[in-house]
Amino acid sequence: MKVSLCTISFRHHLLSIREIARFARDSGFDGIELWGIHARNLGPGDHAEWLDAYGLRVPMLSDYLPLDAPRETLAEHMAQLCRLARGWCAPRLRTFAGTRGSAATSAEERAHVAARLRMAAAYLADHGLRLLVETHPGTLADTTDSLLRLLEEVDHPALKVNFDTLHVWEGGDDPLAAHDRLAKHIDHYHLKNVRARSDLGVFEPANVYAAAGRREGMTRLFEGAVDYEAFLPVLAPDAEVSLEWFGGSCFSILPADLSRLRAASARSSDVLALKAG
Repeated sequence: MKVSLCTISFRHHLLSIREIARFARDSGFDGIELWGIHARNLGPGDHAEWLDAYGLRVPMLSDYLPLDAPRETLAEHMAQLCRLARGWCAPRLRTFAGTRGSAATSAEERAHVAARLRMAAAYLADHGLRLLVETHPGTLADTTDSLLRLLEEVDHPALKVNFDTLHVWEGGDDPLAAHDRLAKHIDHYHLKNVRARSDLGVFEPANVYAAAGRREGMTRLFEGAVDYEAFLPVLAPDAEVSLEWFGGSCFSILPADLSRLRAASARSSDVLALKAG
């Protein structure tokens, strides 16, 4: 398993990318998932070379494609992201499947989102990249049924899934069952947890992005409502995952969660090996 931290965890910190890289390296991470706004502010360049010297890579740029914007605006946005991804040698771009939940989206709106995602997937594929839609509330990927339908509607091999386990659970689906149905489409994972379903509001964008937002309810990976001990065995040994931590105490929580994740993954591998033997 390759595990990355997310630069979005440090959105309210005054840190350089090299300071984050040193922390990631010293903590034992394999890579850094780069938030789109951070990538844009760092600008183009051969960043992968110096990052490789830290033993790190960028598995994904996490951004928000303007699917409702004019085609020319979307194309310009993607062109910029392709240049940035090339500089970091990042193979994936994450986005959301629109800005409205599946139950609140009309057939016409759904067709528009699908068409724009098809356009984006084709554009990125021409540049050697894969486009990932994230399982997320308030989008057309808010339930497994809607996401599978969307994948069929887009019908492009470069469109994959960023499986956010917490948000799958938030949408009312069992993560294990959802994973089984989506397995062939999943290309990356976001892992985070919450104290209880009543605390899910802490992940609302208005709260997450606010420097003074509420963090109570965000928990360490193995101490929340989602059972990661039960979920991790379904992940392939070479799975690419990111610890998406939005709370405080990043410099203690992230290494601790990484250590427990490595240990749990090792136990799962041992169990699978015994079963195979």
